[in-house]
Amino acid sequence: MKLKNHDTFNTELPADKILENSRRQVLDACFSYVEPKKTAKPQLLHVSEEMLEAIGLTSEDASSNKFLNIFTGNEVIENTHPYAMCYGGHQFGNWAGQLGDGRAINLTEVVHNNKRWAIQLKGAGETPYSRTADGLAVLRSSIREYLCSEAMFHLGIPTTRALSLSLSGDQVLRDVLYNGNPAYEKGAIVSRLAPSFIRFGNFEILAARKQYLILQELVDYTIKHFYPEITSTGKQKYLDFLTQIRNRTIDMIVHWQRVGFVHGVMNTDNMSILGLTIDYGPYGWLEGYDLGWTPNTTDRQHKRYRYGNQSHIGLWNLFKLANALYPIIEEVDPLQKILDEYSDIYNEKYLQMMKSKIGVFSEHKDDKELIGRLEETLQLTETDMTIFFRKLANVSIEDNVDVAFKKVENTFYTPNEITQEIKNYWEDWFNRYFKRLQQENSSDTERKQKMNSVNPKYVFRNYMAQLAIDDADKGDYKLIDEFYTLFKNPYSEQPEFEKWFAKRPEWARHKVGCSMLSCSS
Repeated sequence: MKLKNHDTFNTELPADKILENSRRQVLDACFSYVEPKKTAKPQLLHVSEEMLEAIGLTSEDASSNKFLNIFTGNEVIENTHPYAMCYGGHQFGNWAGQLGDGRAINLTEVVHNNKRWAIQLKGAGETPYSRTADGLAVLRSSIREYLCSEAMFHLGIPTTRALSLSLSGDQVLRDVLYNGNPAYEKGAIVSRLAPSFIRFGNFEILAARKQYLILQELVDYTIKHFYPEITSTGKQKYLDFLTQIRNRTIDMIVHWQRVGFVHGVMNTDNMSILGLTIDYGPYGWLEGYDLGWTPNTTDRQHKRYRYGNQSHIGLWNLFKLANALYPIIEEVDPLQKILDEYSDIYNEKYLQMMKSKIGVFSEHKDDKELIGRLEETLQLTETDMTIFFRKLANVSIEDNVDVAFKKVENTFYTPNEITQEIKNYWEDWFNRYFKRLQQENSSDTERKQKMNSVNPKYVFRNYMAQLAIDDADKGDYKLIDEFYTLFKNPYSEQPEFEKWFAKRPEWARHKVGCSMLSCSS
């Protein structure tokens, strides 16, 4: 097994001078050297063939003991120096100080086919940033991260990736709902990959500590390796950097809204500097279309990170990043201008995205109102978002309103709630929709094809994840593989998987792991 290692983060940036793996404040450094904890009896459960190929490995490599040992933390790759990153962050709106990779260890960087991948183990043991935690992960959360990151990629959403899922053979104590009832669970490790795992918080911690020279080093490093399109110099280079991050963040969140994904914990330490979805904890997909929904029990009271607020939080987090970059720019107005442009850019991209979901592509002055009325009508009764937009593609311009309504009515969770008043709202919307479709040049077939390319048939609903978790706890890993296969083609019909094109079952409405998740999920 041979990887083409080419480390940059831990060779070009300042390291923690203390080599002891003890919990502490790490100063004057971007990272600390630390090796993974050896595991008791590791077992490989699943490997992504795609990501094996992406880093230059084969299925034969994945079946070797060396692969198992490296990707469960029992062996360090030759000529590498694993490390944990130092970063801070704003958590639920408050500055939390130093956070860092508390349960993630970066093994190395690999370059293959001119693409760079940082390889990380999540759940591989303590680091100087673990605070009071054990640095480990459990099977439950590891399954969720492994499958979701791969599902998101195939949905066309910018994301970190996953290479492997393994059992550690250790037992890990967790209090899943933070309610004083801890229990032992199976330990697990996910190997995840991204061009880089740098977050907003990497810059925030340096600015907060007034370590401006290191801050500039980190910014220059990030631009050099991950934003080569930025060719400007001086302060303009750093302004262009923020502009690019703003644009990537907007694109990522518009994609989240398109498929009904709720991240659940959009703290600045969970925001990728590359505009990737990162840190799959208490995430979820909308079942009923509900702008106020969040899957995170920690956020249940204030709902800061609810579905309908994700775009606003993206901007709030960019303000914090701009504050962190200010010491190397020292001008408020150009930073403010970049942030002031966020809402107009986001709103335009959101409108175009929503138009694509309903199959209208030309420009019309009433499109914003048409979308707004649809969003209001969807919330009159619990309506499955994924199934509704997929079924809407079956509506023909030749249909009358009654026929159109019948084609979507099985997307309602409680059909007996559909009063005549609610039906009137739907009839009004469909009348407007049919008028709008008459102004398009595409046929029903063309429109359906375009709509089905942006409206997935299958998303990784929380109840599905819980079924895979429950089976895996009993030693049955077939559902993990089934979902991995299913989500390679989430926009395709896949008749053999039709049973997963279904509303959330009633048993999952209030079940832990389905509707209620914590930051340990």
